[in-house]
Amino acid sequence: MRRQAAATFLFVTVFVDMLGYGLVVPLLPFYAGGLAGGALLVGALGSLYAAMQFFGGPFLAGLSDRVGRRPVLVICLLGASLAYALLGLAGTLALVVVAVALAGAAGGTQATAQAFIADSTPPEDRAKGLGLLGAAFGLGLMTGPLLGGLLSLHSLHAPALAASGLALFNAAFGLFVLPESLPEGRRSRTPVLRLDPFSGLVRTVRMGGTGTLLLAVFLLNLSFAGLLTNFPLFSGARFGWGASENAFFFVFVGACAVLTQGLLVGRLQGRFGEEKLAFGGLALTALCLALVGASPSGWSLYPVVGALAVGAGLAIPALTALLSRRAPAEEQGRLMGGVQAVLSLALIAGPLMAGAAFDDLGVPAPYFIGAILAALALPAVALSLPKGRAAPGGDVGGFGTPAGSGVPEKT
Repeated sequence: MRRQAAATFLFVTVFVDMLGYGLVVPLLPFYAGGLAGGALLVGALGSLYAAMQFFGGPFLAGLSDRVGRRPVLVICLLGASLAYALLGLAGTLALVVVAVALAGAAGGTQATAQAFIADSTPPEDRAKGLGLLGAAFGLGLMTGPLLGGLLSLHSLHAPALAASGLALFNAAFGLFVLPESLPEGRRSRTPVLRLDPFSGLVRTVRMGGTGTLLLAVFLLNLSFAGLLTNFPLFSGARFGWGASENAFFFVFVGACAVLTQGLLVGRLQGRFGEEKLAFGGLALTALCLALVGASPSGWSLYPVVGALAVGAGLAIPALTALLSRRAPAEEQGRLMGGVQAVLSLALIAGPLMAGAAFDDLGVPAPYFIGAILAALALPAVALSLPKGRAAPGGDVGGFGTPAGSGVPEKT
C-alpha cells in the first residue's frame, strides 16, 4: 500500500507540475502584455523560467541525495504554489518576473521524482516507471491549456490561482502518504556549495559512460524544444490555423504522449529493451520532424505528429533509464539533476534557434533542423555502448545482464 501511495503521489506530482505549467505559460503573453507588452518580453520570461530551472533543478535534485527525496518534493511543490499565487495576484511587471523566476527555481520535482523511481525500482522495471512519469507529464501538458482556457473566461487570475491551489494540495498529500525512498545509509555527503548545475554536469559526465548519452538527450530535446512556441507560427503561415485549431492539435499531441508513455513503454521495454527503444524512438522522431516540415496540408499533420509523439515518448524514458544505470544509488538524484540541467539548456536554446531559423531560413526550417539534430543523437547513443555493442542489443537488464535475470548491476 505504501508503494502504491508513493506511485500515486509521484504521478500526481508530475501531473500537477505540468498542469500548472500548462495552465500558466500559455497565458504569459496576457499577464505580461497587460503590463508592458511585446513578444520579446514574453520570450524573455520563457527564457528566465528555463534559466532558473537550469540552476534550481540540479541543486534540488542533488540536495535530495543528501536529505532524502520526500522533503525536497514537498518543498518544490510549496515553492510552485507560492509562485503561481504571486503570478495570479501580480499587478506589476516586477512581480510577474519574480513569480516566473520562483516557479523555475522550484522546478526540481521531475528530476527528484525520477530519482525516487530509480531508488525504488529494479533496473529491468525502471523504464516502465519512468514511462508512467512521462504519461503524467503528457497528461498535465494536455489538460493544462484546456483548463487554463476555460478558467481564463472567468478571470485572467483564475488559472494561476488554481495552479497554486493544486500544488499546495499535493504538498499536503505528500506529507501524509509519501514514504522516503533513500535510506540514511545510501545518502550522499556532497557539499551543498557543489550542487550547482555546472559542477553537477561535470560530475555526471565523469560517472562513466554518461557523456554521450547526455549529448543524445540534449540533441533530442533541442530538436523540438522550440517547436511548442514556434508551431502556432508555422501552422498559421502554412495552413492558416488560428487559436482554436492549435488548441485542439496540442490536445491531440498530449493524448498521444499519454498513450505512448502510459501504455506502450512498459510493454515494449520488456520485449525490446531500452537500447532498441532509444534507437527506434530517435529514428522515428527524426523522420517525423522532417515530414512535419514537408506536410502539404493541415490534416496530414495529425498522423505525422502522432507518430512523432510516439517516437519521443519511447526515446526519452529509454535514454533516462540507460543513464540511471551508470550512476550508483547514492548519486541518482545528482544524475537526474544533471539530466534536468541538460533539458533546461535545450529549453533555453531551442526557442531562440527555432525563431531564428523561422525568420531567416523559412517557415519549415526549424523542423528540418530538428530532424538533423534528432538523427545526430543516434550515433551519440551508439558511442555510449560498450565495445562490441555497436548496435542495439537484445537484453533488457543492462550491459551484460540478461533480461529478467533480476541480477543487480555493479555501479
